[in-house]
Amino acid sequence: MKIIYNDGQVMECPQDQELHIIRHTAAHIMAQAIKRLFPAADFAYGPATEKGFYYDVDFGDVKPTDEDLVNIEKEMKKIVKENLPIKSFILPREEAIALMEERGEKYKVEHIGDLDPDAKISFYQQGEYIDMCTGPHLCYTKALKAFKITGQSGAYWKNDKNNTMLTRINGIAFPSQQELDDYLKLLEEAEKRDHRKIGKEMGLFMMADEAPGFPFFLPKGMALKNALIDYWRNIHTRENYVEVSTPLIMNRHLWETSGHWDHYKDNMYSTLIDEETYCVKPMNCPGGVMVYASKPHSYRELPLRVGELGLVHRHELRGALHGLFRVRCFTQDDAHIFMRQSQITNEIVNVVHLINEVYEKFGFKYFVELSTRPADSMGSDEDWEAATEGLKNALESLNLPYIINEGDGAFYGPKIDFHLEDSLGRTWQCGTIQLDFQMPINFGLEYVDENGEKQRPIMIHRVCFGSIERFIGIITEHFAGKFPVWLAPVQAKVLLVSEKSADYANDIYEKLRNAGVRCELDDRNEKIGYMIREAQVVDRVPYMLIIGQSEVENGNISVRNRDTLATETMTIDEFIEKITKEIKERV
Repeated sequence: MKIIYNDGQVMECPQDQELHIIRHTAAHIMAQAIKRLFPAADFAYGPATEKGFYYDVDFGDVKPTDEDLVNIEKEMKKIVKENLPIKSFILPREEAIALMEERGEKYKVEHIGDLDPDAKISFYQQGEYIDMCTGPHLCYTKALKAFKITGQSGAYWKNDKNNTMLTRINGIAFPSQQELDDYLKLLEEAEKRDHRKIGKEMGLFMMADEAPGFPFFLPKGMALKNALIDYWRNIHTRENYVEVSTPLIMNRHLWETSGHWDHYKDNMYSTLIDEETYCVKPMNCPGGVMVYASKPHSYRELPLRVGELGLVHRHELRGALHGLFRVRCFTQDDAHIFMRQSQITNEIVNVVHLINEVYEKFGFKYFVELSTRPADSMGSDEDWEAATEGLKNALESLNLPYIINEGDGAFYGPKIDFHLEDSLGRTWQCGTIQLDFQMPINFGLEYVDENGEKQRPIMIHRVCFGSIERFIGIITEHFAGKFPVWLAPVQAKVLLVSEKSADYANDIYEKLRNAGVRCELDDRNEKIGYMIREAQVVDRVPYMLIIGQSEVENGNISVRNRDTLATETMTIDEFIEKITKEIKERV
């Protein structure tokens, strides 16, 4: 496949750039189609992304409909068939501005104003359409083989809520139709697994207009959440963590000392108490630091591993809210480890092992990313270098491959991020390990060493689930709501065939409850086939216990397995032994 660069050179496309260039060209072809159908449309940015491509468009007073999106895709197909050559050219800044002004492209003119004053501006042209772009692109429109418009959303110009709200038209493109078809099947499956849909069907959580971005957990959702928390507490107790709880609201001075006020205040909620500013915590770490600082410490206590399931609040734009994936309050499964410098590698290795254990429990693969010092950081070059080397040494001692993500660390230290891959091949950033030299300095933390001298501890911030709410969203889609027995909100459901068997069914139900099994009794006057389907397909219950006259007479139960669809006959004691073993072993 040949591509054209902005200097006019035509070359073979590097394999690792192929998908990006195809999608970038698709964005230009989509813009050309939009311009043909909506001549007054004004264009902002139109990049390729990891998930496809988009173009942000100002349609004026017009709001594109679903039918318009279909017509845009049809027009794109026409442009592809026209096989227009794609050419590049470069203009001096003033000529570039004049060209864009002549064509009525006010956003492009503003964008040029943001560039280096001495820069020359490159353009690409296909037929009547000209777009400002650095390229490269395909050489002909016919080289775009497979694409589809996937939807629209809102986006602020330059991602600034004070600017104009634009319409973002999204699409996807691939080198072949087969790859596109496979992707569309994946999207269809992802839609079936949407945690918002499944959460509503199963009665896990809800959202309300009165509290946008603040999820309500319903009884079954709380059962799931508590099962996760019980697991978290179990493994952390085993690993010698202690658990604390710190206040939801603390004085602004604390956040100024920690550095959050300077680096994060736009995302923080605050209130006045006794005529002073208090902040609702967006992170747990300053509270954890105060717990450490509340008493003197000896080197013999270190490492001190302090866990907290803390509810935090962060301001997110309303348009960015998305089910449990993007909310304004969530529970972080935090831990802060206070240690000596000589303990850094060992502690990070221990945390990696713990996070690995958690992800294996849910069947996740993952890859690791090491994020380095950002532009708006705090602290000395020496501390940052030492912290970054500490993380690298730990990863290398584990022979754990990692990717460097330059400049994306926390403002107080570098970090290791864990990106999960779910059953559909999608990735999610969840676990993180952050090494922090700065907060112990800011708060004057100390311990007494073996020589009786005061020393400064090093601090690790780390999470396994990340946000418990978000993790619930991820595993809901990963398992399609068919949670393993230990997690399932309802682990067994007793289904009554007829009123004649009611006493026996009630006895079975009570025995399950007394054994600690999360169970329900369905004694409605419905056909058994309907009740089985509802329990299996809607409620996604792992085990359905069917109780009819035959089971009463034989003193047994018929157990239907959600996953295998097989039905087995056994006694209630045998079933309780089986299910409680699965719950205990968390399989």
